[in-house]
Amino acid sequence: MDNGLELFSNDPGTVLAIVAHPDDLEYGAAAAVAKWTSLGHQVSYLLVTRGEAGIDSLEPLESATVREAEQRASAAVVGVDDVEFLDYADGVIEYGLDLRRDLTRAIRTHRPETVLLFNHRDSWGFPGSRNSPDHRNVGQAALDAVADAGNRWVFIDLDLSPHSVKQCLVAGSPQAAHAVDVTGFLDVAVASLALHAAYLEGLGDHPMADPEFVRAFCEQAGVRAGVEAAVAVELFG
Repeated sequence: MDNGLELFSNDPGTVLAIVAHPDDLEYGAAAAVAKWTSLGHQVSYLLVTRGEAGIDSLEPLESATVREAEQRASAAVVGVDDVEFLDYADGVIEYGLDLRRDLTRAIRTHRPETVLLFNHRDSWGFPGSRNSPDHRNVGQAALDAVADAGNRWVFIDLDLSPHSVKQCLVAGSPQAAHAVDVTGFLDVAVASLALHAAYLEGLGDHPMADPEFVRAFCEQAGVRAGVEAAVAVELFG
């Protein structure tokens, strides 16, 4: 079985990243964002929650404040200053029309050529793994919102002209068959993840609490893609 990854060579153009939580993008995808912004591409972040349920030792209101600040600082490191939060409740996001409408609004407003997402599949691709409902529901709703955004007869109430997205890239997907070459951008990606200090501290001794996790993760994908470092992605479009 071929486990190689085909390099994604398309021009990303303007990019809108849509994920459930602060830190989702920093576990790999931010390396691609750093590359794109360094080349002059506009990248915006849309977070569906503020991650208030993500740190066991912090009450939700405090956690939301801390994690929003960490996300904005982390985004700035990779060249992103447009960071928006939708304020859905962390941990209990439901797939539905309200979410699709909000994501459609964002796509029609930002008018991206590329939408960057996080794993929407049921698992992470290894035995016993289970992806969170937030990731699954946000990813599925975002993929559907991409189609909604291009259909002028869906969500007419938004009073925004339709917009067709050229491609969606899903980072972290176990069905990834493509990869973005991020050689030379691992240091900034590690620095971006490190700025989620409160969240990483809350993980304790988990391997993902070490910001260097992202370096190893991208280097492993790089081996599959035939480059020094890569972000594996599932491509739609």
